[in-house]
Amino acid sequence: MKLTFSLVFLHILMISLWASAFPVIQIGLESFSPQHLAFVRLSIASVVLLVIAIATRMSLPDIKDIPLLLALGFLGFTVYHTALNIGEKTVSAGIASLLISTTPIFSSLLAIFLFQEEFGKRKWIGSAVSFAGIVLLTFSKENFVHSVNGILLVLLAALAESVYIVCQKNLLKKYGFLSFVTYSIWGAAISMLVFLPGLETELAYISVRSAISVIYLGLFPTVIPYMVLAYLTSRIGSAEAAISLYLTPALSFFLAWLLLKDIPSAASIAGSIITLCGVLLTHSKRKVVVKETMFTMQR
Repeated sequence: MKLTFSLVFLHILMISLWASAFPVIQIGLESFSPQHLAFVRLSIASVVLLVIAIATRMSLPDIKDIPLLLALGFLGFTVYHTALNIGEKTVSAGIASLLISTTPIFSSLLAIFLFQEEFGKRKWIGSAVSFAGIVLLTFSKENFVHSVNGILLVLLAALAESVYIVCQKNLLKKYGFLSFVTYSIWGAAISMLVFLPGLETELAYISVRSAISVIYLGLFPTVIPYMVLAYLTSRIGSAEAAISLYLTPALSFFLAWLLLKDIPSAASIAGSIITLCGVLLTHSKRKVVVKETMFTMQR
């Protein structure tokens, strides 16, 4: 299908919103703990999705599916956002975005063990190249211990996201993209109620900058891109809708420089390029599971 102006605009909107989440998270962390930032972000998104669910008369999930929806929401949103936020205390926004882009690799590896899917030679080579890039990123930091901890936490977020993606297939087919994501976020918000204590103290001293950032995170990167992606998928197909997401890390680096004055070192740039090349190599001639993986790898 020929790309019209509106389709190009929607691609740009989707990439921009997801890329912006990474530097904006660091602004939110100026006033919030990582756990509270994730809780408030998902709470705002849950309220927005509740309004959408009522307006669209979204049906409730079957009772038998609720345990799995809660588990996937916990992994794909609670663990993902909490680990990512903690990781971004010591890892730059651009590098965090790049590390999250390795989610399709984890998803493919999980698919091997869970569903005996094939993992060809190209994918093994791509995974090794990405791992080499991550090692270079790790050693590019002056504070090695903090760098390792932060990178491992962001990779934990990517791993949790990959489990969410690999195990979502049947529910996604049954409920559709928007409904499934809505149920997942609601489930995550419920599990994050354990982080409620102490939030009132942080809210009492929140800066305007951090308040705007968490509202932005809840309203925009957590909700709108999913609607855009669902629309693009219906218009141009999953592969074409997802391919532009490879631009997200590059835009995150730019926005981190613009908003945070975060200038990556030469070693960080080299490691980032190597890691991204590995991701691209892994997903050339990709299968269906990888197409689905691209949908939720940038949040």
